[in-house]
Amino acid sequence: MLGIDLAGRRALITGSCSGLGRAIAEAFAEAGAHVAVHYRSPANPADQAAAQAVTASIIQAGGMAQTFAADISQADQVESLFKAIDGSFGGIDILVNNAGMDGVRALCSEGDIGAWESVVRVDLFGAYYCAREALQRMNRQKRGVILNITSVHEFIPWEGYSAYASAKAGLSMFTKTLAQETADAGIRVLAIAPGAIQTPINQSVWSNPKTLRDLDEKIAMGRLGTPREVATVAAFLASDLASYMTGTTVAVDGGMLIYPEFRHGG
Repeated sequence: MLGIDLAGRRALITGSCSGLGRAIAEAFAEAGAHVAVHYRSPANPADQAAAQAVTASIIQAGGMAQTFAADISQADQVESLFKAIDGSFGGIDILVNNAGMDGVRALCSEGDIGAWESVVRVDLFGAYYCAREALQRMNRQKRGVILNITSVHEFIPWEGYSAYASAKAGLSMFTKTLAQETADAGIRVLAIAPGAIQTPINQSVWSNPKTLRDLDEKIAMGRLGTPREVATVAAFLASDLASYMTGTTVAVDGGMLIYPEFRHGG
């Protein structure tokens, strides 16, 4: 029987102290990976406690995990993060660029320039900084997997969130370009585009019956996805079961991208 096996693989999942990142960290550990649980800053006690709770949960379940902190929008902190992982794990085999933010809703003509830049620095620059460090190590060992968590908004525009949509679309092309650069080195690079997933970050939507109903109508399957449903796809793509896949985006969206509002006619 086929099973997802990540035994002995060393994996960093950025932004893994909650939500989707936590689910991916737990799924990877369940499959046998050594997991680096990442959060942004020790200066935020809540995030630190949440990350430590994820690590403790993984260890209690028989897995292997350690907690690390870094602001991925800062190249020097990313460099220090990877050096710390080298010291603890001896290297890295899998990178999941999950950390991200959507920012405050604002039309382009009215938005704050600094706020726009902040979203892009985390969602796109952060992925670049992490991928750069990971690839330096993966190139030497001639193997590795990078998974970039994009969004259905790499395909679908989102009014008021031009920074987020632009960063996610850029991350999609970044994925393809890295896959092209690294395929002959035994490295695979893929993206996962989640749709509407029930996580704490969008609780204000799914906890309100009216907004939840509106969102469900945009999804062909008529419901939100769970973090676990995305995490199992991530574990599959990171494993050797997906050994002939690279340079593409896998949508985990319940059919949002097939525009269910058109099922009854144009």
